Amino acid sequence: MTKINLDFVENLTLQEKADLVSGKDFWFTAKVPGVDAMMMTDGPSGLRKQENTGDALGINDAVDAVCFPSSALTACSFDDQMLYKLGEHLGIAANAEHIGVLLGPGVNIKRSPLAGRNFEYFSEEPLLAGRMGTAYVKGVQSKGVGVSVKHFAANNRENQRFTSSSNIDERTLREVYLAQFEQIVKEAHPATIMCSYNRLNGTLNSQNQRLLTDILRNEWGFEGLVMSDWGAVADHIAAIKAGLDLEMPGKGDVSTKEIINAVHSGMLEESTLNRSVLRVLKMAEKYGRQNQPRVKYDKAEQHAFARQMADDGIVLLKNAENLLPLNGTQSIAVIGELAKKPRYEGGGSSHVNAHKVVTPLEASPTGSDYAAGYSLAGKEEDYEQAITLAKNKDVVVFFAGFPAEMETEGFDKQTINLPANQTALLSEILKVNPNVIVVLENGSAVAMPWADQVPAIVETYLAGEAVGEATWDILMGKVNPSGKLAESFPLRLEDNPTYGTFDANHDNENYYEGIFVGYRYYDLHNIPVRFPFGHGLSYTDFEYHNLKLKEDSNSVHVTFEIQNTGDRTGKDVPQLYLGNRASRVEVPVWTLVDFIKVELQPGEEKAVTFELPRRAFSWYNATEKRWEADNGKYQIAVGHSSRELSLIADFELTIGIDPVGHITGDTYVGELMAMKSAKVMDALKNAKMLDTIKQSLATPDGAAIFNNIPIRSLTMTGIKHEQIIRFLRDVNY
Repeated sequence: MTKINLDFVENLTLQEKADLVSGKDFWFTAKVPGVDAMMMTDGPSGLRKQENTGDALGINDAVDAVCFPSSALTACSFDDQMLYKLGEHLGIAANAEHIGVLLGPGVNIKRSPLAGRNFEYFSEEPLLAGRMGTAYVKGVQSKGVGVSVKHFAANNRENQRFTSSSNIDERTLREVYLAQFEQIVKEAHPATIMCSYNRLNGTLNSQNQRLLTDILRNEWGFEGLVMSDWGAVADHIAAIKAGLDLEMPGKGDVSTKEIINAVHSGMLEESTLNRSVLRVLKMAEKYGRQNQPRVKYDKAEQHAFARQMADDGIVLLKNAENLLPLNGTQSIAVIGELAKKPRYEGGGSSHVNAHKVVTPLEASPTGSDYAAGYSLAGKEEDYEQAITLAKNKDVVVFFAGFPAEMETEGFDKQTINLPANQTALLSEILKVNPNVIVVLENGSAVAMPWADQVPAIVETYLAGEAVGEATWDILMGKVNPSGKLAESFPLRLEDNPTYGTFDANHDNENYYEGIFVGYRYYDLHNIPVRFPFGHGLSYTDFEYHNLKLKEDSNSVHVTFEIQNTGDRTGKDVPQLYLGNRASRVEVPVWTLVDFIKVELQPGEEKAVTFELPRRAFSWYNATEKRWEADNGKYQIAVGHSSRELSLIADFELTIGIDPVGHITGDTYVGELMAMKSAKVMDALKNAKMLDTIKQSLATPDGAAIFNNIPIRSLTMTGIKHEQIIRFLRDVNY
């Protein structure tokens, strides 16, 4: 058996080494004596293994595979265990098809609802994206299959994605756009990380040493392989030096010759090349399985799981007068071409040759009648048949959403409004029948100016091949909905923090909103939303009570009780939010810091405990290059969504650091006196400053002025500069 180590690498020819750091073709690594090639394939929501000649954009047919719900929907489950099981199923399928590494999950942040690839990503919230991604990775890799977590990093738009620069300040980068990658690397140890096409603050990510080496490896301890997104490498030599190990796909002789020439010319140290070669070989050795016998797996079981996942994620957005669930006695009009031709998967690298698609029309209850009404292809509309059908039925189930041509990999959307032919038909139907249930099929947030006129709205996102079965599971009450929105739905596109700047600059994407992404922005500016982050209704009711907080030496424990006060078994997602009132920097009003999915029988009550580490209280101090948890006042809240907080408690953190920190001449008098520190008071007395300061603060006018001046400016009160120097020396040592 070949032993892969540095000695093995050094005995390879330079040609072989150059071959190994350049993908053989679209999906394989190169083969060298003693180590076979390894295959990888797309797979965020199901295998996209292509037989024979492959392509990057899914033009050629892929093998038959179960199409699971997209990440936009699976994140709405808020269920780590479900994501782990999804990973297991994907790992089983990958093993059967001799796949070594599955290219997924995608964990980029949903910064703008216009981003064309939002369906492939989990959330606007880094904590949720990190938790879902961690569970997914652990599940896949438990089956001996590697993953490639993508797209690293700050790949938040599709237009000009190969060249545009995501320009982000350091604190925002760490807190929002790197945090989920950091969590996955440290907790799940993924086999590979895929770097994205874009630049980050001017430097291409494929040759960004700070990103690929300094942060990913040296800070986070990543030990796996870094590969490029397909076609992301502009300068292969610079990329290898920066920490990229594998160019995908290779450019054939061009790739190998440029490596050989660079070594011969001294532009690339062979030891640096050997480092990447060793990582490629270790990956191929661990995950290569081309010579294993082909095995079958139970696709019917996987289809059933795809249905269960969709059931767990579908979000009941609105249910006025408890129109849902349907009781089985109403006559039903099924309207909308999306019922017959559902949008159940994403395009590009997310496209799967689905094993068994069950459409909503096929799964509709016996006795339902159907009319297309609108055309997805923009052909002449036939509203009259649909309006007549709606008029003569008890309820209308109206299927609406974005056609595939409107949102996919490769370009960004121009609007979040549904196509005009859909909304026009919906308006006409509401005139003849008010009992309309809108079922949405879409990859990301939708504007709903019609929402107040519609009694019930169900969000299915891209629900996978069991879309029809899962949709009717919810509508008929076979399953009690438990999904929660993983992104905010604004009233209008204009309300989004990126409005007017997203995609506005051909070469630069400037992240002006900083850390205030999604619900953090809407909360800060008190902007109404259509549906808030974390929102989702149930056919039963849940109440929270008895919130208690306790600090120990390393963490804060939060306990409370949750009770199902309704008459149906159901699942709920209590969400824990933190309000930082201590730090002296801009912070969100509320930040999600934990969540759990709980199933309860009618009347049942359970105790829930969350343990918050220091990191949960921390913000990234770019000046000090560290995460900082500041002592002081916080609020902790338990809620049904970011806007429905049922329990709120004040809390004083003492396990962090003093937010004022080192006292300098720039420390303000008000801050200094608020410390009420014996050391501070003694130092002021010794410097003979205390009495003068107290006199200055004695009157309301004096307090208003002198609380808000720095210590160095106390010379205006008659205090000498030498006294100030003595005070600063004594108080800091």
